[in-house]
Amino acid sequence: MTRYFFHIAYSGSNYRGWQRQPDVLSVQEVLETQLAIVLKLPSITIIGCGRTDAGVHASQFFFHTDLAFPLRDNLKFILNKTLPPAISIFDIIPTAHNLHARFDAQERTYDYFIHTEKDPFIDQMSSLYIDKKLDLAAMKRAVDLLPKYNDYAGFCKQPDLHNTTICRVRKATLFQTKDKRKLRFQIVANRFLRGQIRIIVQKLLEIGVGKFSPEAFEACLINKQRPELIPPAYPQGLFLSKVCYPGLELPNKATFTLLKEAWEEV
Repeated sequence: MTRYFFHIAYSGSNYRGWQRQPDVLSVQEVLETQLAIVLKLPSITIIGCGRTDAGVHASQFFFHTDLAFPLRDNLKFILNKTLPPAISIFDIIPTAHNLHARFDAQERTYDYFIHTEKDPFIDQMSSLYIDKKLDLAAMKRAVDLLPKYNDYAGFCKQPDLHNTTICRVRKATLFQTKDKRKLRFQIVANRFLRGQIRIIVQKLLEIGVGKFSPEAFEACLINKQRPELIPPAYPQGLFLSKVCYPGLELPNKATFTLLKEAWEEV
């Protein structure tokens, strides 16, 4: 039995998230179905490195599966030819049998992209928030607070579903383009809670327009209590962009317009 790690990327626009669910189309279901066809198996189960919500993307994602036979050399070519354009296979790696795609991921990076002027060419990979008067200094003060705390119950959609709400945030950064028309929020941590990043981004945007304050933002972290209203930011701006494992750290091979921008830290 050999465990194979698959390094992939996908656009989540047309999927109800990564995880297989009844009566809706998921990325996991598409991959399991196509793998079973190509490998001539009655069925196959794959384990992903995490879960993304409906409409959320992954410019780097890993899943693993265990097989009793070696994979053919041209499997990556066959899969990329037969899978939908929204899903790409970058690498197929035989690895140690006990390396788990979800539980052994040491660190994950997410990026959230925002544009403030309507642009039809990026509307599926960035969230449009038309407001040119965002207070970036106040937003940055809030972003800089994130690595100082480790309990994120105050920014979780359903904290009771988690055994723990502790997340070790190593880094959080706010970027903008030189023309100041686009923003990028990046956060790096060992794990994330349900809805955590989109809730944080929504609160950052509220800070930007003066409807919330960095002090109130910090109070959520200190008191571990959610604000009364916690609508999440739009899903299409969110990307899982980096996943690191012990002994396995691959560069992000996805290329798209927003990554080519000249980003500078706020």
